[in-house]
Amino acid sequence: MKVLSNTNGSRASRRSFLRGGLAVAAAPLAFGQEMETGALPSGDAAILRFLAAAEIIESDLWLQYAELGGTQDSELPGLPTGGNPVYTAKLETLDPDMPQYIHDNTEDELTHQAFLNFYLVARGAAPVDLHAFRTLQGSKATGANQVGRLTNLMQLSVDTSWWTRYRSRTQNPDLDPSFVFPQAVPALSVGKFPAIPRSDADLTPDDHIQAIANTAGFHFAFIEQGGTSLYPSLAQRVTSPEVLRILLSIGPTETAHFQTWHDKAGNATPLTDPTNGLTFPDLNSPPFGGEDFQTNLIMPEPCPFLSRKFPVCSIIRPTQTNGAAMAAVQALAADGLFIGQSKVFLELLQDLAADADRAQRGN
Repeated sequence: MKVLSNTNGSRASRRSFLRGGLAVAAAPLAFGQEMETGALPSGDAAILRFLAAAEIIESDLWLQYAELGGTQDSELPGLPTGGNPVYTAKLETLDPDMPQYIHDNTEDELTHQAFLNFYLVARGAAPVDLHAFRTLQGSKATGANQVGRLTNLMQLSVDTSWWTRYRSRTQNPDLDPSFVFPQAVPALSVGKFPAIPRSDADLTPDDHIQAIANTAGFHFAFIEQGGTSLYPSLAQRVTSPEVLRILLSIGPTETAHFQTWHDKAGNATPLTDPTNGLTFPDLNSPPFGGEDFQTNLIMPEPCPFLSRKFPVCSIIRPTQTNGAAMAAVQALAADGLFIGQSKVFLELLQDLAADADRAQRGN
């Protein structure tokens, strides 16, 4: 997405969403000696605001998955709904524990967004409030709450190149930014497909609802690999040791999520959706197969890091810091998550990303 100019008056109006949103004291909180006090460096505040916005977006999409396919209990807001038994059963073909994993991933993201916004206010900085943009229609299937959404899970174009990126022993997107990693599910990256049933009409035929569950499985990993890279990428720009601690503490939970979903996606049933032609291949059979696609290779293969003069190393990839926040916004938009959202919403995300990408240690 194009980075918009920050010189017009509309940016000031978009800044109105960087306030309120939490039931916390307006003044900075008093902490003990182990906690940093005083105003945050401006760059650190910008990074935390962008991450808070990203976690709010993640929480919104994960709640939609949890309502329909997660364990139903009172730990999450708006649950239990009863879920959608047909959709849940199809998710369980990827792993019998999928409902619990979906529930726990959702809870993690909710705690991340709450903590980041609370911390911003506690340090005298503006938090992020995206409530005004909860205008999208979500699923009408049994189990879905009928409330406004920030994200659209019904027209996704899921980039599945993370699959081969983490298996490559020769390529690293930080060293080879123009290299095109193959898609694990080529059709999923070029169409617009639902990852949740849009209504109860999507619960049949059998291969159709299984394809929807398969799409969700690959989308789970797509979302969490983004966070896996984003936190270490932005950590390189922070000034405060405490803010660095926050990023280095939250970031690894995203990695734990990613490896879980990476493993489950490999269990997606090979099939062709009879309603739209979406094909999920057998990744262990030609023309797939080999180390680039083998489904039980879920740990990062060693690859070049920093320089090809060094030995290969198993790492998170990418972690290039330049433009990391804007790249995350672009990836989410290309995914289809924001289809139907307002121009102001997209501009606000771009503003937050641009501020985070301008942050430098010491400012």
